Amino acid sequence: MSLKEKFGTDVLLTGWSHSQFGKLGDDSLESLIVQTGTEAIHNAGFHAEDIDEIYIGHFNSGMYSLGFASSLALEISPDLAHVPSTRVENACASGSAALQQGVKSLLAGTGKNVLVIGAEKMTHATPEIVGAALLGAAYETAGKQSNTGFAGLFAKTAREYEQRYGSIGDALGSIAAKNHSNGVSNPYAQLRKDLGEDFCRTVSDKNPIVAGGLRRTDCSPISDGAAAIVLSSSPSGAASTSPVRMTGFGQANDFLPAPKRDATEFAGSIRAWNLALGMAGTTLEDLDFVEVHDCFTIAELIMYEVMGLTPKGQGRRAIEEGWVQKNGRLPVNVSGGLKSKGHPVGATGVSQHVISAMQLSGTAGAMQLPHARRAAIHNMGGLAVANYVSVLEAT
Repeated sequence: MSLKEKFGTDVLLTGWSHSQFGKLGDDSLESLIVQTGTEAIHNAGFHAEDIDEIYIGHFNSGMYSLGFASSLALEISPDLAHVPSTRVENACASGSAALQQGVKSLLAGTGKNVLVIGAEKMTHATPEIVGAALLGAAYETAGKQSNTGFAGLFAKTAREYEQRYGSIGDALGSIAAKNHSNGVSNPYAQLRKDLGEDFCRTVSDKNPIVAGGLRRTDCSPISDGAAAIVLSSSPSGAASTSPVRMTGFGQANDFLPAPKRDATEFAGSIRAWNLALGMAGTTLEDLDFVEVHDCFTIAELIMYEVMGLTPKGQGRRAIEEGWVQKNGRLPVNVSGGLKSKGHPVGATGVSQHVISAMQLSGTAGAMQLPHARRAAIHNMGGLAVANYVSVLEAT
């Protein structure tokens, strides 16, 4: 049973837009929201007056002075005056959280066309401000000083994983190298350079240790950027591309205090994955590619196990045996992932859906996979605390 069969309503991605990711000094939060929102509405074949609701994924957490961003989207057009617009925040999963709110609006019948925008401005802020903002998503470290920030939390996860299952340093380096190589083909990516496995596996002056065993190449960069999607219950007929259908979605939150979670398991991601694929009536073997939340390379490795590509503790096999390469059994992060594409927090989840929609509509350019018909997307906030999964398919 698919989403449409369960709820009686189609959920289509009818238009989308994606900004460049990186250090965007000439762009404000407002300009990024207006640019991507305008383009998404146009590409969907609609006009501003056709939009019934708006959701904005925006983490902020003190990184940007304007903390009340919901009505910025109304600057797209005077015709959006009085349209309901809501800012959604769920840490690094804010984008997917906003998207799922849009999906639920369609399913509830309160809107036929919903504009979802994810946006973040980060690079103007000092490392101290960004670090403190991100650590606000961790129960034990919120409001406290840290020399390693969120990298320290994922480094601890990598260390615990190695203590149970053996060394993974080279495997993490290979994941980083794969995603940097994939990112070369992504025109929106922040880091478009193929660094190679030797560089990513080796500690050096240009690739120093950031925290624990995690090197700079194991960590996603601080980024500015935005992405937008129009969700519709039916297409306009004037869209720039064929729509993409959502067939399943899932959300699962885990406990915030670290002692109440196994950091190497991602139990909330497992739950969200099973909910989404179950709703879609889809199995792992049905998927043509996956976009996962690789804020740090250890997260992608654990996701191989969450998806069921390998048994627990054997995630390294998926990268060592080439299964997740662009030409492998199940390509993972063909976009370059957060590692290469960048990670403007509120934009990330929407970006993952936009890139996947491009693949499924055959408009991904140099990133395009042959015969891409079905995809899954994983986005998480905190260390697998807020977990979201979507299943999309071509129409």
